[in-house]
Amino acid sequence: MNTPLVRPAEPIRLADYQPTPYAIRTVDLDFVLNPTATEVTADLRLERREGTPAGTALMLDGDDLELLAVEIDGARLKPDAFEASPAQLTILEPPAGPFTLRVVTRIAPESNTKLMGLYRSGGNYCTQCEAEGFRRITYFLDRPDVLAVYRTRIEARRAEAPYLLSNGNLVEAGEVPGTDRHFAVWHDPFPKPSYLFALVGGDFDVLRDSFTTRSGRAVKLEIYVEHGKAERAAYAMDSLKRSMRWDEEAFGLEYDLDVFMIVAVSDFNMGAMENKGLNIFNDKYVLARPDTATDTDFANIEGIIAHEYFHNWTGNRITCRNWFQLCLKEGLTVFRDQEFSSDQRSRAVKRISDVKLLKSHQFPEDAGPLAHPVRPEVYQEINNFYTATVYEKGAEVVRMLKTLLGPEGFRAGMDLYFARHDGDAATIEDFVACFAEANGHDLDDFMLWYSQSGTPELSVTSRWDEAAKTVTLVIEQSCPPTPGQPAKQPMVIPIRFGLVGPNGEDMAYEGIEGIEAAGDVMVATAARHEVTITGVGARPVASLLRGFSAPVRLTANLDTADHLFLLAHDPDSFNRWQSAQTLATRLLVDGTAALRAGRAMEIDPRFVEAYRTVAADDRLDHAFRALVLGLPGEADIAREIGSDVDPDMVFAARDRLKRAVAAGAADAFGALYRDLASTGPYSPDAASAGRRTLRNAALDYLAHAPDPDATGRVAAHYRAADNMTDRFAALATLVSLGAPEAEAALADFYARFEGDPLVIDKWFAVQAMAPLPSTLDRVKGLTRHPAFSFSNPNRLRSLVTTFATGNQTQFARADGAGFSFVADVVLDLDDKNPQVAARLLSAFRSWRALESRRRAHAEVELKRIAAKPGLSRDVSDIVGRCLQ
Repeated sequence: MNTPLVRPAEPIRLADYQPTPYAIRTVDLDFVLNPTATEVTADLRLERREGTPAGTALMLDGDDLELLAVEIDGARLKPDAFEASPAQLTILEPPAGPFTLRVVTRIAPESNTKLMGLYRSGGNYCTQCEAEGFRRITYFLDRPDVLAVYRTRIEARRAEAPYLLSNGNLVEAGEVPGTDRHFAVWHDPFPKPSYLFALVGGDFDVLRDSFTTRSGRAVKLEIYVEHGKAERAAYAMDSLKRSMRWDEEAFGLEYDLDVFMIVAVSDFNMGAMENKGLNIFNDKYVLARPDTATDTDFANIEGIIAHEYFHNWTGNRITCRNWFQLCLKEGLTVFRDQEFSSDQRSRAVKRISDVKLLKSHQFPEDAGPLAHPVRPEVYQEINNFYTATVYEKGAEVVRMLKTLLGPEGFRAGMDLYFARHDGDAATIEDFVACFAEANGHDLDDFMLWYSQSGTPELSVTSRWDEAAKTVTLVIEQSCPPTPGQPAKQPMVIPIRFGLVGPNGEDMAYEGIEGIEAAGDVMVATAARHEVTITGVGARPVASLLRGFSAPVRLTANLDTADHLFLLAHDPDSFNRWQSAQTLATRLLVDGTAALRAGRAMEIDPRFVEAYRTVAADDRLDHAFRALVLGLPGEADIAREIGSDVDPDMVFAARDRLKRAVAAGAADAFGALYRDLASTGPYSPDAASAGRRTLRNAALDYLAHAPDPDATGRVAAHYRAADNMTDRFAALATLVSLGAPEAEAALADFYARFEGDPLVIDKWFAVQAMAPLPSTLDRVKGLTRHPAFSFSNPNRLRSLVTTFATGNQTQFARADGAGFSFVADVVLDLDDKNPQVAARLLSAFRSWRALESRRRAHAEVELKRIAAKPGLSRDVSDIVGRCLQ
């Protein structure tokens, strides 16, 4: 085992949790905005918690703060009454009774490159306080379990910031007499933790609308964007209104303030932030127009607008006791936004898309050095735990509760949770207890999903006994061990299933023995179950884990013929897609091994014919067909190989399979491409998006067919496109193939959209993804392009992060140059924006799975990062875990 070269920061442990000695009941804030010297006056009404001895010191968190004054109950404190540093303020002997602490600080938003706390974006002031950004504004008990009622006064030059916004409802506004300044006062009546505080000051265009709640309350809706872009926020506004109505209908939850505001900014470390009543968004998840945004962009806007709105109850009205409970708000709210999008679009397509994301992002996380439970027991830097495990796996755990309890039982548990914990800082135990109590169901063993890391492996062997008319299923589960941790315990795994008969329909059966079962769900709770299903009239093919009813790796004794049968007939859409993926993965894993050994790659003609059949089957939903026709990605193949991975061979195997399918089904793809030509103006609705997705998938296959004019057809598609979805799909195909027409298309794309940063992000990204030997030099050159900036997270992610996470062959080059380039960026970025640097560094998480030469290069770069003096906590944490 390698010893990290970095000394990790002192860890924070769940077992050490204690409430703060003092509570903050109210917070009165006064901001006098100035780009280089903003003054913040914070009046905090505090009181000792029961059991805290009188005279206990009050220690407040800070981060890079300049202290100007400290008072208690109007009296300035003497120097010996407190201790202050940029990172902490300690009041040595606070009063015994309730008291008001006034703290005056000065901060510099203009130079705040970390984009945490109060900073400037495009000339506008904005904040980001989750997880620990409020301490960069004023000294505070900056924890999620300290809830207070906030009143915020903001003052600024009117010409500089005509709009002054904060949480809650506007209660006062006016001019500052004798000056060119104005002010606004906001009051949030709902107690909240500091991470939900928000402030925005600036000059915007505003899109306004309204929403009437089911109880008849009128709510003003406002979306603030850069000048000239208000019309691009129309889809976001529509998504917001649909989200509000859906939450009332699906969960009985009504909005509670007089106004709901969204502000779109271009410099933002995250996707969006759910601050109470004032959501701040990365503008890529607000702005959309057919010529500038793809169908995926529209769907992301819909889902993320919904996600942040749904946080109003699952995160804001009920928040987390500590950051170990982060999945309580994030996993639950991801589940809620997935359900919303499923109801707005195709449920089957949405489910497949969500599982693809889980498998491509969370499964590798679970299998590598960055693995952690859904609720971790320890962390060194909380910013590094905004992960796929917390979000996506956390959502899967909530979904399993619904599968186990049924829709009515799940809703009963949610209702009890909202009724019991509104206004609380809650825990996972609080959440799960509501479902157990509402349903009279013991969920103690289910809690293992929150405490055990790793992806469970589920093995199912089925056997048909014709004479007895029974099916026997041997179900075994295990979870890969984690070094230094106790052996993993069997999990509660709901297995939704069906027995597909010779006619392609689910078969009836008499009973199930050997496992708990209800309806079409078996519940595995032991390491091994031998299950007997009686009264089965003919040999079935077992369709297991339907709808991906648990986040596990499933292996079953189904052969190629069985999977081809399920691909053609399974009533469960998810498992039809999964059968296609399983067949393709087997071919690709075997093909990669063959190519590495110098042998020819064998491609089963039955697979090619199955894909041809899917392409020609116009009874299937367009978006679903496109998903089935999509081959597993290179990262998916590498994950299945598991160790000693050669990305070049993985790419070569995938490319050969794609070209084989393209050649074998060229007629079907050609017909699809012709038949799905646009017949009307662009619409972002699911059906229209599905047509475009399938047509562009057909075009991509045609580009890989043995046709001398293959890329010429793609270039013509690019020129004829009347929307960004079609234009960008064609551009991506040309660039990825290194087609002769690619450079002209790239030049045209840039000339068309030079003034639109979000579209130019796509231009950078498409070049970073090209699996070509020249890509690394191109990416390095693009970092010197006038439109590129390392200080803008969107631009950095579009180029460097896309290269590191979306280009397996060139990031993990055999000469190590890709690793070296990304390491250089991490080291340079660490001092400026450590949060973004750490997320980029996470691209190294699977380095130990690579073949030995690449593995050695990756280790050299990780150790080089680890050796940097003064490394940030964010980067130190990630590199230390990668090397341990």
